[in-house]
Amino acid sequence: MTRTTAPAPRALMLAAWRDYDEDACTLPGMSLGELDLTGPPEEYAARLWELGVRRVRIAEEIDLTDVADPEAAAHAVRRLCLIRDLTARAVLVQWRLRLPAEPGDGWRELSHLQPPRTLTGPVDEAAALSQWRNEHYLCKCLWREGPGFVQIRDRRWGNLRRFTADEPDYRKAIGQLSYGAPLSAVPEAVAADFLEERLISRTGPLLWWLPYRVNRWIQEAMAI
Repeated sequence: MTRTTAPAPRALMLAAWRDYDEDACTLPGMSLGELDLTGPPEEYAARLWELGVRRVRIAEEIDLTDVADPEAAAHAVRRLCLIRDLTARAVLVQWRLRLPAEPGDGWRELSHLQPPRTLTGPVDEAAALSQWRNEHYLCKCLWREGPGFVQIRDRRWGNLRRFTADEPDYRKAIGQLSYGAPLSAVPEAVAADFLEERLISRTGPLLWWLPYRVNRWIQEAMAI
């Protein structure tokens, strides 16, 4: 009998510094060098924060035009989830993004994340990237959990969209989709509702949860 095992996840490499300011990052002791992240992806952002990381650079472009392969999709989702989690902690992230060449404003789905350094795919790439940078702020699309319910507050399209879910299937699905899962992992009706509201994104065969659970408030929590 031949035993097969799933391939090991590709290494997630990034450069890290202890300060936000680019000039300050050149001072002795500010650079943490190249870090190779391993282990559960839900722990990455917390581990980096505890190391004192306040600025990171992901050198490898995140290419969402080539994610049909499950391994490539999983690697892209891991990096996007890391950017989401670091954005929630107000860590500055330098990254590059390639989207499918489609008309419209599909980039807005990701516009709550730290803006990328380069954006490829939109019809007017420069205008889309400029708008993303100019309109970005912390807490643009977040979720928070109360006793027996979750609430999502989404301002990616300008106006406030607020969703509250108290059904157990929806709360459970958020946990299942937080770092990527196939459609079969959650009830079809739940996935359809989240997709309709663009609270989850489809990357190849995987779906993943877009809003972040905020770690640092920019103002009093009751005002958000």
